[in-house]
Amino acid sequence: MSKRKKWTTVLVSMLIASLLVTACSRTEEQENTEKTQEPATDTGDPFLGKYDPPIEVSTVRIIDSPKFVEGEDLDNNIWMRTISERLGIKVNNQWVVQAAQGTEKMNVTIASGDLPDIFSVNASQFNQLVEAGEIMDLTEVYEKHASPLVKSFLDEATNSLASATFDGKLMGIPQPGGLVDAAPVLWIRKDWLDKLGLSEPKTMSDVLAISEAFTTRDPDGNGQNDTTGLALMKDLYGNYGSIDGFMNSYNAAPQSWVKAEDGTLVYGSIQPEMKAALASLQDMYKNGQIDREFGVKDALKAGELAASGKLGMTYGAFYISLDQLKSSTANDPNADWEPYPIFNEEGVANPQIPALVVNGYHVVRKDAEHPEALLKMLNLYAEIQNDPVTPLDVKQAHWNANGIQTWIYAPFLTGPASPNLGYHKKVVEALNNKDETNLNSEEKIMYGYSLAMEEGTGTVDDWAYDKVFGRNSSYAVIDRYIQENLLKSGEFYGASTPTMAERMGTLKKMEIETFTKIILGDPVDSFDKFVSDWKKLGGEQITQEVNEWYISR
Repeated sequence: MSKRKKWTTVLVSMLIASLLVTACSRTEEQENTEKTQEPATDTGDPFLGKYDPPIEVSTVRIIDSPKFVEGEDLDNNIWMRTISERLGIKVNNQWVVQAAQGTEKMNVTIASGDLPDIFSVNASQFNQLVEAGEIMDLTEVYEKHASPLVKSFLDEATNSLASATFDGKLMGIPQPGGLVDAAPVLWIRKDWLDKLGLSEPKTMSDVLAISEAFTTRDPDGNGQNDTTGLALMKDLYGNYGSIDGFMNSYNAAPQSWVKAEDGTLVYGSIQPEMKAALASLQDMYKNGQIDREFGVKDALKAGELAASGKLGMTYGAFYISLDQLKSSTANDPNADWEPYPIFNEEGVANPQIPALVVNGYHVVRKDAEHPEALLKMLNLYAEIQNDPVTPLDVKQAHWNANGIQTWIYAPFLTGPASPNLGYHKKVVEALNNKDETNLNSEEKIMYGYSLAMEEGTGTVDDWAYDKVFGRNSSYAVIDRYIQENLLKSGEFYGASTPTMAERMGTLKKMEIETFTKIILGDPVDSFDKFVSDWKKLGGEQITQEVNEWYISR
């Protein structure tokens, strides 16, 4: 029956009934109609209460070609069923696209105004939505509905909640990334150290001496002068062949906003410490310790030097044993890259890490009916994946099913900011005890890689992962940074200031061009002109805006 016919019938019934009963009488049909219009309520648990009747929320998904258990898809899988069964929430996907198209598709959706109820965005889109007033203030929702476990993740994730707060209002729930994951690591061919009778480095002078030896003492034993001490690539900053860790060894903090002695924030790339580090790189280049063609090679191309067995050392990310360095070991089983901390003249230096690492923000459309549903889904994910009381078989089924990653089916994710460090610790504990009972599916896989290496049956893949998660791994280095309180965080985590948005891209391009020219042989004093030009071309105004933010935060 149409709504118009339905209500016509009701009205006629009411008119007839009014001849016999008082005007306050209500027909059974009226009462049933009102009942269906009652809002959905949950069981009273603010964290995981189930809606009755169930509710529906819309979202959008950006996901890379997921594999599915037979008979399942993105709408029907273990996570969608669990969310429905435990919470009474049916999640409807407005659209689904591959990651490569995700940013563009989301930008179009934001521009159209056709926003889903709950969705995830990057930092730029998040700031745009806040300025446009299109998303909801989640301050009270977060306080009431975020579980203690979820709150602990965000409290431990430095600056993540602050980055989502505008004028005292929490406008989104951050997806914190690992700040410690960004710490630079020094990778050295340990087999070359052993062959040349060199000790492992303990100071920056040792690092420079190793680079010289790797360049001049024929570590590959072919009788030719064809090896290189240190990797560098054209972008200077990145995950392989980067200058970040090298600069940190000279107490410089490039491309980071750091606190000066007077308490103000300054841009690390224009500080005097950078000049001394650039002079050292210039000397290394002159002496053949750096690839002559680094200025035209990206990280992938620069990695070919390691793959060909002609490189002895690089600064880079914790995971490059899975990429460029893995190619080196695949081509030469004797090539053994060992991760080390970065050094200054006193010992281990202070590695720089960003002020903030956020993988995105979960947000709620300003007029959505059930904003708390976002927190309930995050609470559920946190409980299943991270709560010690959750049975191991439940965790594993929601993480990995017969080699298929089921965890990516979940529409909204949360967790500790640096899970990789936890994996490393669990793997080492299991290696010590020769017991994998307490490991989840992914940890068991990592343990298997390291165990194979310790038992002498390891493959190249085993070697690559063991160098990340095993005993003598990049995460062992990062854990040392943490235990010795060495990490040096940047100070600025706000949205781009007006001048920063307009000029910073140009200034960074000028920075890379100037530094590259100095390494290639331009006078080191050209750094001083770069500093002057940087300030005149917008840097001084950016510095002022950054400090205004710093004072007002």
